[in-house]
Formats: sequence, C-alpha cells, structure tokens
Amino acid sequence: MPIQLSEEQIEQYHEDGYLVVPDLLRQDEVDAFLTHEDHPNTQELRNGLLTHLTDPQWNYLATHPNVAGVASRLSEGMPRIVQTMYLVKEPAEKDEDLGGAGVSLHQDTHYLPNEPNTLMACWIALSDTDPDNGGLCIVPGSHKGALRETEFSTSPEHASWQTEHTMRAPDGREWKETLHSFHVLGIEDDDLVKLSVPRGGGVFFTSLTIHGSYANRSHTRPRLAFAVHYVKDGTWVYRTDVQETTLVEKKT
Repeated sequence: MPIQLSEEQIEQYHEDGYLVVPDLLRQDEVDAFLTHEDHPNTQELRNGLLTHLTDPQWNYLATHPNVAGVASRLSEGMPRIVQTMYLVKEPAEKDEDLGGAGVSLHQDTHYLPNEPNTLMACWIALSDTDPDNGGLCIVPGSHKGALRETEFSTSPEHASWQTEHTMRAPDGREWKETLHSFHVLGIEDDDLVKLSVPRGGGVFFTSLTIHGSYANRSHTRPRLAFAVHYVKDGTWVYRTDVQETTLVEKKT
C-alpha cells in the first residue's frame, strides 16, 4: 500500500519547505535500479533530462506510488513529470582531493521557470547519504518569499557551468536565456540543515526552497541519488527542452 502522509507531515512540508520521507523505495527496488545502471546497454536508453520517457527503470521511479503519490498529496493536484536525473558523486581518491562536486545553493525556479509556480522535487537516496559523502543540504523556511539574489558559482566544491536555453511563453513568443550555476547570496553555514538520508529514503521540497550539496569528501562511499521534478497539471513550463511534461496516471 502506498505511503500515507499524516497531517503533521503535510504541515511540516508547508512550514519548512521540505519533508524527509523514509522508506520511499524498498531495498530490492533500489537494487534493481542500480543493477540496471551497471548494465552496459543502459546508456542506449539515455535521453538527457527526459530519460523517464525511454528507460523503464527511470519511469518506474518517477511514477512510483510512493514518489508521485506523495508529490500529488503535497501539491494537492495531479503531478506531471518535468525531468529526471541520476546524480552520482564518486568518493575522493586521495586525502587531499575532493570527490564528486556538489551543486551550489539554489532555488529550482532559477532553472525551471513555470507559471503558476507549482514546481517541486523529490530527491531519492540510492545509497546512504550524509554530509561526509555530499548529501543534500536544505535551508528551512527559505521558500517563504521570492527568488533570492544569486551570483555565478565558481567554488571548487561545486560544479560550474553555463548554457543557453530557448524559452517559450503560452502565447508562442520565444527568446533565449542563459542559465548558469546559480549560488544564492547571504546564506550562512548555520542556516543550513545538512541531511542524512538512508538508502531508499527521499526528500520532497518546493521550488523556492534553497538547497544544494557539497563535494564527496569520503574515500570509500559513492553518493547515489535520483531526482524527479514535478509540476501540477495545468502549469506552464517555459523551457522548451522540458516543456512537454508527462502526466502521472494514478496506479491502482
């Protein structure tokens, strides 16, 4: 039976801007995904941010009753899949090295503008994750307000990139917009909650909740995670590369 949230959990999500939900996936479901990813033919199924359309295992996680079902309950509507990502951070090889880079502190609306803003994410731990191996960081309550001021991230702890995207409005107007590795200004270390999420657990958060991660500083433990972004049915996503969202049909 799919996970049923309590009223307290729903209130916490709306108050803090995020909710940790343990045991979203069974251990055998995590095993199946990781075994699939290790298969040499898996790369043939890759389709960028839309791999959930071409890879049955990615689609299984994105439409899982405990994942899409909780997203539906928290957003109070039918969820549509915007994009999916498999996020791997390898451990550092030497004491003086950093492992896989993190993602600087940001709000998802920076990358995925949508109207009305119903965007939300589910971040699923596919290995035990904690601050030492680059686990997720959250700023509680940061969703209460607008988009924050940012700068281009150049920290060695974080990936730095820049790319141009085509945007399309509901009336058909198109324009180009350059997106880059955003870093929200004014956040102190004391503002962060550095989460420890066990294998199979997940974190749901709003598109305005400031979050990110740091490099994997462990020497033995890869940090494996799978992320899905949803919008509520009826939402317009401006980026053309992910504009054709996929409605999650309720499973019985």
